[in-house]
Amino acid sequence: MKEIQEGFSGKTVLVTGGAGAIGGNLVRALHDLDTKKIIILDNLSSSYAWNIPRGPKIQFIHGDILNDENLKWAFRDKPDIVYHLAAHFANQNSVDNPEKDLLVNGLGILKVLQYSQLVNVERFVYSSSGCGVYGLESKMPFEEHDVSIKLHTPYQVTKLLGELYTNYFHNLYKLPIVNARFFNSFGPGEVPGKYRNVIPNFFYWAMKGLPLPITGDGTETRDWTYVGDIVNGLLAMGIKEKAIGEAFNLGAGKEQRVIDMANSVLNLTGSKAGIVYTERRDWDKKTHLLSCITKGQNMIGYQPKMTFETGLKETYGWFVENWKNIEKSAEFS
Repeated sequence: MKEIQEGFSGKTVLVTGGAGAIGGNLVRALHDLDTKKIIILDNLSSSYAWNIPRGPKIQFIHGDILNDENLKWAFRDKPDIVYHLAAHFANQNSVDNPEKDLLVNGLGILKVLQYSQLVNVERFVYSSSGCGVYGLESKMPFEEHDVSIKLHTPYQVTKLLGELYTNYFHNLYKLPIVNARFFNSFGPGEVPGKYRNVIPNFFYWAMKGLPLPITGDGTETRDWTYVGDIVNGLLAMGIKEKAIGEAFNLGAGKEQRVIDMANSVLNLTGSKAGIVYTERRDWDKKTHLLSCITKGQNMIGYQPKMTFETGLKETYGWFVENWKNIEKSAEFS
């Protein structure tokens, strides 16, 4: 922790998408460090005003990564470190809206990289997707070198495109980039909705007394990773010299069955509504997901600490504490 404290001391940090689930938790962690200033750039397309991190060192800019005026404002203080988390999120969302997905995840990262190059940032950390850049032919547990071009959704395509752009800026302009590949993040801060992840949606439906819909037979597995562990990985990527030019899986390194997760949610909430089974979505080809985290452990000291069961309890506690706002904000239409 001392290395992290010293690494961020006096730094100005820009977090695009900093009002989102991972971004909000990252901003709060940065605020607890000896940072000089944290700038959030977020258009609130998938986040809400009540969930924006607050603090004396935090500046919130309600703006868009596609808007040059917003970007000029965000970069006017010449941030030392940029975390690019803003994205057109979710596989199904990208299938439904492929042009918007390309615009935000393609042109968006290109613009943020260009501004980062202009102000000579010390580090650019990009939020890629471990669930996206590995294909059916990639061997599990997924290792960082085994990426695929045989992908099944626009979101997967544009997340890989983002890595290609960061690598291009690193190779040509020597921009010090790091690619963070998230695996199935969960935890406090994620509001449920049509295109959101399954765990917040399951908590919402269980607390509303509705059955939990499983696509498949429930034996499918995911590498659910607590958001606090992902944040710790992102912090290390922001200062570790060995991280520059590399990609790292930020996963738990453990598989959890969907049916077991669903039963845990039912038990925590006391719901008696049970489970219903539905057909798997056409694009949902990966029945099992598991990350290899050895590279991150060896090079940047990444070590997930939260157990899945405790992480679910923490998530449920956040839902209970913020239920009125969550119930008001959740959108499924």
